[in-house]
Amino acid sequence: MTREDGYLLDNQQAEAGTRFDALAMLFNPSTFRHIEALGIKRGWRCWEVGAGGPSVPSWLAQQAGPEGYVLATDIDTSWMTSTDQPTYEVRRHDVGTEEPRSDGFDLVHARLVLVHVAQRAEALAAMVTALRPGGWLLVEEADPALQPLVCPDEYGPEQQLANQLKHGFRALMARSGVDLAYGRTLPRLLRDAGLVDVGADAFFPITNPACTLLERATVAQIRDRLVATGAATDDEIDQHLANVATGRLDLATSPMISTWGRKANPRTSGLMS
Repeated sequence: MTREDGYLLDNQQAEAGTRFDALAMLFNPSTFRHIEALGIKRGWRCWEVGAGGPSVPSWLAQQAGPEGYVLATDIDTSWMTSTDQPTYEVRRHDVGTEEPRSDGFDLVHARLVLVHVAQRAEALAAMVTALRPGGWLLVEEADPALQPLVCPDEYGPEQQLANQLKHGFRALMARSGVDLAYGRTLPRLLRDAGLVDVGADAFFPITNPACTLLERATVAQIRDRLVATGAATDDEIDQHLANVATGRLDLATSPMISTWGRKANPRTSGLMS
């Protein structure tokens, strides 16, 4: 399969805002639960990598308070509002090719970022480098190969059509350089990077109203490419969107694998900071 570099779900497209809203509804509760478990408190320095929208960095800023600092970066910051607050900054940054803009972070977090970065190893290394001793890295990535269907209960033609389009989407992702099995590798990669206290779990939404929003926006964004590659016809896509609108499809996402690890502190080796 020929590789076609480029992010399929461009932030410049009108549907990007809907996707950010849907992803926030689906995954923010899980993300916030993990960050709270890592012990976030006032005064923490946090880097939100590939923020996309404002929901996660804004929440981090609330947790860290005026004593802390939050840096939100992305290659496209058009969906984030710039701020003149010295403790909350929005900057354009490519984590795969550019050095970290700062270091000494208590928390570095990335969600649905690294699978789309061609220089994944370099990006992960940059995030580890940016941690202070004792600081936490939380990386959350989908694993489409672990659960490849948008309708796991494929009992009829509507579900079969939905999964046909999902298969086409997965093929497009693979051609653009996405590692469809990256999520499951994160525990090993964080250990190999020298982090300690590594842990992981997975979250798998199904039959959530936000799944419907996400499916509509995603199909709209990739519609032309699905047709161009022969994965679906315009009529099939129209039929699928009509099926989605009925509310009869039990739509799912790929499992989101959350993995965390701590940069060892030589002075407190083996102890959680």
